[in-house]
Amino acid sequence: MTTLDSGSQAFIAELEPVAAKLLDRHLATAKEWFPHELVPYSRGRDFAKGYEWSPCDADLDGAELPEAVRSALFVNLLTEDNLPFYFRDIERMFGMESAFGEWNRRWTAEEGRHSIAIRDYLIATRAVDPVHLERARMAQVSGGEVPTPDSPLAGVLYVSLQELATRIAHRNTGKLIGDPAGYEVMSRVANDENLHYLFYRDLATAAIEFDPSSMVVALEEVVRTFAMPGTGILDFDKHSAAISHAGIYDATILHEQVFLPVILNHWKIQHLERLTAAAERAREALLTRLERLGKLAKALAARAERRQAAVLAGA
Repeated sequence: MTTLDSGSQAFIAELEPVAAKLLDRHLATAKEWFPHELVPYSRGRDFAKGYEWSPCDADLDGAELPEAVRSALFVNLLTEDNLPFYFRDIERMFGMESAFGEWNRRWTAEEGRHSIAIRDYLIATRAVDPVHLERARMAQVSGGEVPTPDSPLAGVLYVSLQELATRIAHRNTGKLIGDPAGYEVMSRVANDENLHYLFYRDLATAAIEFDPSSMVVALEEVVRTFAMPGTGILDFDKHSAAISHAGIYDATILHEQVFLPVILNHWKIQHLERLTAAAERAREALLTRLERLGKLAKALAARAERRQAAVLAGA
């Protein structure tokens, strides 16, 4: 059983009624769906022992899968595979009782469905090398490397931002697959991720109302150290670069579609009042960082546009 310190216990006790209401909202909103109704199993066939995969083996209803999208599907699935460690950390931060424990178990069940749907789609269509995928899964789960917030305050902030970023990455991946069945799989997964994001975002909103100063201090650290789950994946840097170059998920998306809409437009951190001196310093550092990230995102976007223009000019 997880033991929480007194500060965390008070935080959890204050938020538990909110979590219960948000869980009820989630259960009323979430729609039942079945991976077996989405995956095109008719395209599948047996794998011979010692089978060696080639990109030309992929059967994507006539579409040709770009390597960057293959990287995104690979990373997306392996991220979902690390589910045991996310469950562990959520239980560690929020405990296993009351609405938090019920939410964690429901969330785990839904995330597990994501890995089933994506893997079945990839194997049925031979979109990725199944041997490389399985070896990478073994390495990823055996390593158990995941971002680990050090408190419930940081945890609820981190998962709010991470779930939104994950929803965006899944949806953008689906748009670029070119296969209607693959688009449908990723769209359903993204819909779930959006509901997860809303749960955590609104839980964080209540937490900010409860203790704005502590939450601002925690938020500054979360943004400063933010990393998507998946850093333990084999060749993660190579896949991340491909995903970024394709515009599936990059610094611009993180800044403009995750940080700004949530931190400034929804939580309205810049307008909070009666903060402690430490929280004021943290807010100033946070706003300065967001401004710098915005400038960096614009510079990267301009560089990408120049690179694309050069490619088109040479075509």
